[in-house]
Amino acid sequence: MKNSLLAAALLAAALTAGTASAQDVIRIGAPLPLTGPLAPDAAKQQQGYNLWAETANKAGGINVGGKRMKVEIVYVDYQSNTPRAVQAAERLITQDKVHFLFSPFGSGATKAASSVSEKYEVPTIAATASSVQVYDQGYKYLFGTFTPNDTLTEPLSDMVKKQAGGVQRVAILARNDLFPLAIAQEMEKSARKRGMNVVYFEKYAIGTLDHSAALAQIKSQAPHWIFATGYINDLAVMKKQMADLKIEAPVVTMVTAPAFKEFIDAAGKGSENITTAAWWHPAARYKGKDIFGTTENYNKLFTARYKIDPDYSPASASAAGAILQMAIEKAGTIDRKKVREALAGLNEMTFWGPVKFGPSGQITSLEPPVIQIQDGKHVAIYPAAIKQGNLRLGVK
Repeated sequence: MKNSLLAAALLAAALTAGTASAQDVIRIGAPLPLTGPLAPDAAKQQQGYNLWAETANKAGGINVGGKRMKVEIVYVDYQSNTPRAVQAAERLITQDKVHFLFSPFGSGATKAASSVSEKYEVPTIAATASSVQVYDQGYKYLFGTFTPNDTLTEPLSDMVKKQAGGVQRVAILARNDLFPLAIAQEMEKSARKRGMNVVYFEKYAIGTLDHSAALAQIKSQAPHWIFATGYINDLAVMKKQMADLKIEAPVVTMVTAPAFKEFIDAAGKGSENITTAAWWHPAARYKGKDIFGTTENYNKLFTARYKIDPDYSPASASAAGAILQMAIEKAGTIDRKKVREALAGLNEMTFWGPVKFGPSGQITSLEPPVIQIQDGKHVAIYPAAIKQGNLRLGVK
């Protein structure tokens, strides 16, 4: 009898300890396309999320009203399929019981899944969604770390107009997906605003592996500026096919894959002089109040962890975590509505830059850089605060 009572007491103590341990953990859901065509992009996001979680936990966890709580990220692979991303978000909230969410990859999947987090009133941070169509739904629980698409096309178009006056004929080829198509449309507006002639604008289907027909049409138009959009796998294939067809132009821009070292590795010499635009560059020198502090410290931690320099994609994921941490600590609770209010009112400097969200939830406080691949390396050519070089033109 005594042994039975002792066993029951020990079991009760173990269950209580397990419950206390669970209560000391903040669970954040992260649906990602860990397999399928978008897997390379998802891997970058996962690096950024993991670095933030490891850094926060190493520091003792998040300070929630004087109590330290560890971070746990719960990943679900939606296999590069948008409807599955929506299902993954629902599962994370209803079955895995996460407290908060990071959005799926890209604007399309983020927009689709945001209806779920809004329904359950779960504060959600999107680390890779820039299209205004994601944020114009009137939702209150979605916040994004990327500025609108025109903040990428406008500075680049200004630069080309001022420094390459002969550029008049623009050809645009866009992946038929929310963000790639939206930024291509912004490029068309930016070009026309400056008196340039858009001689070609076409879309290619998701999963396209042969761009030769479209590229041949582009070549026939003899453009001065070729602007292509897509993700890492899309644009690496496209650039190789451009080289095979001997397609050149004074200005070649691809958004956003050339910002990644993986693109340079895949395209080799073919990547030279390609311009791109992104939302962050490791040459930035911000002094933040977040867990990482300075940009230099973030770069150091990332390089030590992954043996490569960070680009904007994992940095944005780390920023999403750091921003969520700041909001939780500001609220002093993990109550979702109070954390949502803290996010909406946030106005702080971070390693990612100044963070302030507009009424739609999209960040309004950043000045995204323009980057060009020069001598096999990423060089920031805008803005002046982080400028490392000048715009180089390709063939005349």
